[in-house]
Amino acid sequence: MTRQETFSPGRWGMMIAGILFIGVCVGAYRLSRFGADAFTCMNLGISGFLGMSFGTWQLIMNLAILAVVAWKARGCIGPGTVANMVGVGYLADFTCWIVLDVLRVEMTLPLRVGALVVGSALVGLGVALYMAAEMGISPYDSVGLIIVDMTGGRIPFRWARVLSDVTAVSVGVIFCLLSGGNMGMILGVGTICSALLNGPLIQFFKTRAAEPMMRKQ
Repeated sequence: MTRQETFSPGRWGMMIAGILFIGVCVGAYRLSRFGADAFTCMNLGISGFLGMSFGTWQLIMNLAILAVVAWKARGCIGPGTVANMVGVGYLADFTCWIVLDVLRVEMTLPLRVGALVVGSALVGLGVALYMAAEMGISPYDSVGLIIVDMTGGRIPFRWARVLSDVTAVSVGVIFCLLSGGNMGMILGVGTICSALLNGPLIQFFKTRAAEPMMRKQ
């Protein structure tokens, strides 16, 4: 990819749109109270155990995983990596603050179901958009690609992502139990949807939507 292609408005637009989608969807998962997505489940569990804000802990966790990515998959690092690490956690916090504290929306059951559907359906599109932009991806999203590479492609990305998501959920549950936190805030049907569907949905949106969009740039 040339320098001109790297800094093309289309790539920047896809990267920014993807990260905005992801941040809002993570917030939607949390608002649904049907459980968080897999990575958020892990970070909410650990941040609750440590008594630290979710956004700050997610940034710390991303930095730790980034060190591994720099060693195993340096090509995954770029502007999108930084934007995701810094932005997604705080975008999720901001989304929840706007809905609950500013608009004071009462999250009735229909609204919670709607938030779950939005989070489940669109987070895969968000990840697919900013991955297809090829401007770097988040450390956590790189984990699936590292698994694919380490297994020589025997485990395809969709199932590598399921493996990393299930592991993240397990860690979040353990730390939530240790802290005596509210398990219902991080684990539920939404968490199961995230862990089992994110990989296939990302692959679907990447091949059916994001990559065709990139070819038109």
